[in-house]
Amino acid sequence: MSVLVLTLAVSAACCLGFGFVLQQNAAAHAPLGDFLSPRLLLDLMRVPRWLGGIALMVAGMVLGAIALSNGEISLVEPLLATNLLFALALSRRQTGNRLGRQGWTGLGLLAGGVTAFIVAGQPRGGSAVADPVRHWLIIGLVAGVAVVLVTYAKRSRLSAAPVLLSLAAGLLYGVQDALTRVSGQRFSAGGLGELLTGWQPYGVLVIGVTGLILVQSAFETAPLRMSLPALTAAQPLAGILCGVGFLGDRLRADTGALAWEAAGLAAIVLGIVLLGLHPAMPAGLVRPRPARDLQPS
Repeated sequence: MSVLVLTLAVSAACCLGFGFVLQQNAAAHAPLGDFLSPRLLLDLMRVPRWLGGIALMVAGMVLGAIALSNGEISLVEPLLATNLLFALALSRRQTGNRLGRQGWTGLGLLAGGVTAFIVAGQPRGGSAVADPVRHWLIIGLVAGVAVVLVTYAKRSRLSAAPVLLSLAAGLLYGVQDALTRVSGQRFSAGGLGELLTGWQPYGVLVIGVTGLILVQSAFETAPLRMSLPALTAAQPLAGILCGVGFLGDRLRADTGALAWEAAGLAAIVLGIVLLGLHPAMPAGLVRPRPARDLQPS
């Protein structure tokens, strides 16, 4: 594993984790009438704390993009999932809560799961799949699941909507990471002209804005512990699916390696859930929301 990729990915996770906490602190005070509306972003742009969180998130995305251009997405995605550790660190400073047994267990599962997946799978690059049908099939599958989740979120009660929106955003961000890697490869191969003639950079932009609206709507309507774990867990799973599915990433496929890879991913998800539900995660000042506000107009 490249030290450069490791440093870039962990630095990206740090920026993302800190940024998510600042964004949720601000979004919890946003007008509830802006739920799932682009107006939400316009209102939040007036809040310095939110702008600081967005700046950190953008920095994290840039660092993540550089890591993706130098390493396999199946390697970078698990490392990006450690953003929850940094979010918990900042939240713990805000709340003053100790990690305790739950926090240390979650930390151990997340760190151990990332290590187990990378050591067992030994992600390495290969030739990307040329068949566009396979590209669109995988992207369409992930995007379709995200659309279903958002649809149910709009019709569900408040308690379920933030989790569903965060899952949808995480899936889309996983696809965005895959398209970011493809965009980087096009730029390296032919410069700006080659990059702008492909659809991938525009897909990155559209997914980025859509995901941002979903995430801020989730942050607006629930504590961070209800939204961030789902977001953090879904993104690497979608990214790894795209990496192996059409970007040419290869993982060890013998029985023992597959068992450890599956165990590693399961430990990552369980660790994320335990850390996300930790009392140190700020509850925010979320106001009661009438059920009718979550109904589609």
